[in-house]
Amino acid sequence: METAELLKKVRAIEIRTKGLVHQIFSGEYHSVFKGRGMAFSEVREYQFGDDIRLIDWNVSARFNHPFVKVFEEERELTVMLVVDVSGSGEFGTVHQMKKEVAAELCAVLAFSAIQNNDKVGVIFFSDVVELFIPPKKGRTHILRIVRELIDFQPKKRGTEIAEGLRYLTSAIKKRSIAFLISDFLGGGYEDALKIASRKHDLVAIRLFDPRETELVPAGLVRVRDAESGEALWIDTTDPRVRRSYAGWWKEQSSDRERLFRRSGVDAVDIRIDRSYINPLIAFFKGRERRW
Repeated sequence: METAELLKKVRAIEIRTKGLVHQIFSGEYHSVFKGRGMAFSEVREYQFGDDIRLIDWNVSARFNHPFVKVFEEERELTVMLVVDVSGSGEFGTVHQMKKEVAAELCAVLAFSAIQNNDKVGVIFFSDVVELFIPPKKGRTHILRIVRELIDFQPKKRGTEIAEGLRYLTSAIKKRSIAFLISDFLGGGYEDALKIASRKHDLVAIRLFDPRETELVPAGLVRVRDAESGEALWIDTTDPRVRRSYAGWWKEQSSDRERLFRRSGVDAVDIRIDRSYINPLIAFFKGRERRW
């Protein structure tokens, strides 16, 4: 992509997503994702009603008067965007492809994070880890992430979700908020998901196109796997074929939902032919009610 065209796209995403952050998600992110805990701030003289468990006995003995410790929430977080950049992201039948929606979602989450003075990092994965951008703060850093989301060309086209999760677990030592963004069409990531969810606050965002959920009767259709390149012909007029495919899709979805629940992973489904705003708001509000 030409530099001028890339910068134009980056600017467009920045304007759109920053507007959403300020107008719609302001306060939601802060209230849902808590800091790591309470950090010591200062000591002050004891006042009537203070919890005696907060008395600093060393300071109190030195001044012969009771002093208490004051704590405040340690707000700073690390937000990791773990993004599937495999070939299946190059699919979309209405307005955008999955990878384009993923770029916008990441921008919304990243701008929400820096508005709260949090660090943001990125892991791109296909069937290998393609790119790691360590967590940092600031608008310049976020714009670099957005540029990569728009223009990045992965070396591989397959999907290995476990690779991205294992890298997250090993590379990020402190607990983070990790958004795993994928269509989750790959398998074999169950153990890696459970390990990562024990270390990090993991949120799965699944992107899907409605045309992936069922076959429409469109005659004899040649389809090609975007990751393996394998092609085959499907008779979409055959009701048995359509039923079999719809059953497979529902079974895969149910298995994935059960896995997320067992692993303690929050999940959001995003249809790429619709706005992602309502599903994200519903997720934020639902999570806030549980805190």
